[in-house]
Amino acid sequence: MIILEKPISRAELKEYAANIFGDMIKCVADVDKELLAIDADLHADLERLLLENGSLQTSLWGFNLYPDETDDFIEYDSLINIRSWQGNPSRDVMNQDVRDKIANIVDKFITE
Repeated sequence: MIILEKPISRAELKEYAANIFGDMIKCVADVDKELLAIDADLHADLERLLLENGSLQTSLWGFNLYPDETDDFIEYDSLINIRSWQGNPSRDVMNQDVRDKIANIVDKFITE
């Protein structure tokens, strides 16, 4: 598990993905602090890592990245996203503003 401190390439992301799932890597973004944690078996593990480093639960959203894909690079799906009390009763990130923030964070940390 790692909280990215500098951008990495898609090739590097692909190497991380190969560690556990092969073609996919689990990620959690802190949409307020603009942080990205990657590389764990569970989104909940990345969530815990960010919480231990000062993030707030309400700011954390889980998703998957597929390094070889272009159109379906980000999959906004994670069990940690189920939070009715925050207007998200689904595993999917339903709020478009939150999706946009996640995409911007991914763009900040994952380069071609």
